[in-house]
Amino acid sequence: MQIHVVKSKIHRVKVTGADLNYIGSITIDQDLMDAANIVEGEKVQIVNNNNGERLETYAIPGPRKSGEITLNGAAARKVAPGDILILITYAIMDIEDAKTFKPSLVFPNEANNLLN
Repeated sequence: MQIHVVKSKIHRVKVTGADLNYIGSITIDQDLMDAANIVEGEKVQIVNNNNGERLETYAIPGPRKSGEITLNGAAARKVAPGDILILITYAIMDIEDAKTFKPSLVFPNEANNLLN
């Protein structure tokens, strides 16, 4: 049997931008992506703590040390700059592997989204 498990989590990052006219996706500071083991194009679940919205899109890297968290395309309508998000990715694995798997959990500085 295979199950979905949390692979990566970036906990409590602040939205820095919302670009309705971009094609789509979420732009995430490359340092945060690396720390959370998120790769370009990977599906990301976004949970908005401010309004309860949940949505899925894909990750694209933003400039390192920028703290950028920008929702692009239609997803821009689901956030406002300053909203606090939780970003989650999942993996599918055998249940026995899942019992010992350790996800990458990242807790950036809430003031600027940078790693401490």
